[in-house]
Amino acid sequence: MNIPELLNRALNFEFLTLEEGLYLYHNASTPELMYVANELRKIQVPHGKVTWQIDRNVNTTNVCIANCKFCNFYRRPGHDESYITDIESYKIKIEETIKFGGDQLLLQGGHHPDLGLKFYADLFKELKSLYPTIKLHALGPPEIAHVAKLENRSHYEVLKALQEAGLDSLPGAGAEILNDRVRRLISKGKCGGQEWLDVMRAAHQLNIPTSATMMFGHIETIEERFEHLIWIREVQSEKPEGNYGFIAFIPWPFQDDGTLLKKVRGITNNVSGDEYIRMIALSRIMLPNIKNIQASWLTVGKQVAQICLHAGANDFGSIMIEENVVSAAGAPHRFTSNGIQDSIKDAGFEPQLRTQRYEWRTDVKELAQQEIDY
Repeated sequence: MNIPELLNRALNFEFLTLEEGLYLYHNASTPELMYVANELRKIQVPHGKVTWQIDRNVNTTNVCIANCKFCNFYRRPGHDESYITDIESYKIKIEETIKFGGDQLLLQGGHHPDLGLKFYADLFKELKSLYPTIKLHALGPPEIAHVAKLENRSHYEVLKALQEAGLDSLPGAGAEILNDRVRRLISKGKCGGQEWLDVMRAAHQLNIPTSATMMFGHIETIEERFEHLIWIREVQSEKPEGNYGFIAFIPWPFQDDGTLLKKVRGITNNVSGDEYIRMIALSRIMLPNIKNIQASWLTVGKQVAQICLHAGANDFGSIMIEENVVSAAGAPHRFTSNGIQDSIKDAGFEPQLRTQRYEWRTDVKELAQQEIDY
């Protein structure tokens, strides 16, 4: 294979094969990958701004029977520290979020054995009746698959009922690495990789906006990373014309602090800043049909994330007024409203506040002057 030829094909938005992606990973230099990914970003996101968001990650419950080996957040049913968030807590958190300029709740939790479709539909309806303007970016394919099994209903039926109850968009949670060899070892209790993809296919049929993710740097092979990217790309290609599909792709490195993967198997996060930048660039190159690539400042920190803005990323994600799951595994980084905008400016870009659908927000006039402490 020839690196210039492959990179030229990438610049023409051709779908590179798994083998070609692997070849670039092992043989192309970081500056070469950054240059091509940055050129693609300029074409796909011609306004040149870097988008960001204000939302809050509120956990519906910490009860989970999936038993993921990288999660320190969950508690088994009956545990003294287990909880289901009550409506009064939601009110406090939502009102604080709105006060800080936030427009969305990222609602996620665990695979609770007793919480079915009625629980989530009733919750979404109540939250929407209380706060009609708040967006619900909720659950994820593993939770949809779990509810579908509890109810003996299809993914499509579950998603349609939740959409009618107030679901605005579906996060790409629980993708990890989609290869089932990996999933059996780190998240055996979750749906398999193909079921994750099938849930997303159903969401795209319903025109529910979704995102896709990849948590890497643990037990997967490099080939399995690229297999993951190819599968995401294929599902995006299948979406009905004019529907949202995957509106963003967010890769991040495994956070190992206190996890069973580290304690029992000795697996640690050894993803360097350079490797993360390369994976951002290769995500842009391998996913020419996904417009937005997000740099995970939460897991890699400000400086690496800023470089990623010159390597194909065009989004800095959310300041996350509250986030408990990844942080429980050691992600130490935090941003305020001013801090995230200053970081984008320092990287040479203009910050632009957005919605989950990547529409620009103009409804928060004084936000740039407001410092959010949490």
